[in-house]
Amino acid sequence: MRRRLTAWLVLIPLCLLMVVFALANRHAVGVNFNPLVPVDASAPGSGIPLFLVIYAALFLGIALGGASVWFAQASHRKAERRHRKEAEALRGELERTRGHTARDPDPAMAAVRDLG
Repeated sequence: MRRRLTAWLVLIPLCLLMVVFALANRHAVGVNFNPLVPVDASAPGSGIPLFLVIYAALFLGIALGGASVWFAQASHRKAERRHRKEAEALRGELERTRGHTARDPDPAMAAVRDLG
């Protein structure tokens, strides 16, 4: 409950701040990806609101950062899958061994029963 309340107390002001920022930066700006050609400010209909440019750059940065972290952790996820498979195999082997020792009261296998 406390975590949810804290999230709301942080998210609501953050969203309000983003709305206020968007309203304050509504003026159109020219976007050009070629630095050698200047943007013609007098052309009608050219430009998009500044807040869209900033939000798009922010979203692109978050998406690229998330993708790079996901690719960087691929080896860790692969190792985790391998360890999980190995643990399941060992757990199954232990259960089979416990089943055999329950039917066969061999004193040498008593130590195996004490593992669990």
